[in-house]
Amino acid sequence: MAAALAVGGSLAACSHVPGVYTYVPAGQEKAAGAGGSAAFDAKTYANGIWDSKVLPTVQKDAVPATELLPALEANQDAASKKYGNQAGTGSPYAFLVKGAGTVTAVDQETPTHPLTVKVDGLSGKAANVQVVTGPVIAGTALRDAVKFITFGNFTNQLNYADAATGLNNKVKSDVLSKVKAKDLVGKKVTFAGAFSLVAPGVVAIVPTQLEPAS
Repeated sequence: MAAALAVGGSLAACSHVPGVYTYVPAGQEKAAGAGGSAAFDAKTYANGIWDSKVLPTVQKDAVPATELLPALEANQDAASKKYGNQAGTGSPYAFLVKGAGTVTAVDQETPTHPLTVKVDGLSGKAANVQVVTGPVIAGTALRDAVKFITFGNFTNQLNYADAATGLNNKVKSDVLSKVKAKDLVGKKVTFAGAFSLVAPGVVAIVPTQLEPAS
């Protein structure tokens, strides 16, 4: 009996070891039950960290576009190491960025419905970014850019991928549901969010903030 209790205590202390034990996101402890395991719920996970961790992290760590974009244009490797984060070896660098600019176009033929924003204070190739407005948001930029979400927090790769999807869905429900992309053309906006540098010079931001500039 004593040995069993000792083993049980050891397992409880190591509940975040990936591939062996089950990660229980904030707000799912009751669902886990006495055995300490539960199906991963990406929506509950995203809701549990959105206001307390994601938004404060973006607000604190986002790099001004006027600093980040010229740095990437001048020396992508050096700027990526300075400002970005890799989820794993070989993964694209992900960045947190913020800025303001004028919406010059919206592509309604592409599923992500990106806005083209000419960033205030920049010129040339680095001046234009895209801000996705859905309904499709692809990739793991937001999950990877905030840095505090790592594979080691999860039971398996599927849950880790679902966490990214949960955050993207949170962007759609909390940020983009308030946005009418075509109505922003010609207007100045402020934005903050994340992007992954999948292709050189292509900045497609998943926004945690997108609103008309005051």
